Amino acid sequence: MKTNFPNLLKQFAAAEVDFVIVGDFAGAVYGCTYITQGIDICCDFSAENLLRLQKALHGLNPVYRMTAKRQKLELTQDKCSRLENLYLDTDIGQLDCLSLINGIGNFQMVKDKSTLIEAEDIQLRILSLDALIKAKKAMNRPRDKEAILQLEAIKKLRSKESQSNSQ
Repeated sequence: MKTNFPNLLKQFAAAEVDFVIVGDFAGAVYGCTYITQGIDICCDFSAENLLRLQKALHGLNPVYRMTAKRQKLELTQDKCSRLENLYLDTDIGQLDCLSLINGIGNFQMVKDKSTLIEAEDIQLRILSLDALIKAKKAMNRPRDKEAILQLEAIKKLRSKESQSNSQ
């Protein structure tokens, strides 16, 4: 399986999916070396947004990862109203779509704590470095502890660079 998450994010942006990049992929954007097997996004779980997400995934054969039968993703207005998270396998890797992030809150709170970045001529929202550290701490998983150390070191380095640039 070949991962092509930048292309997937472009497809989401083109389809006007309202989302924020979170998790290990966000950490990688900041410079964390932790290897990620998928991409995590926090998104608006309105039916309209989820149907745009489904359209953006067209051709990538998304299936539910957490179900025994690995059913195809086939969203309807009615199905969307019952969802809180989506854990998917696609032809390019795992995609976790979350409606809230521990330590931060619901999608709007996550969006409020995000920052815009530009990548390959598209603008994407990514969880801020401080919020990402807070979320990783709230998850309190063993695998997040190394990422927290790296993210805090990156934050400290950025702070030093900012201080020396302002002098």
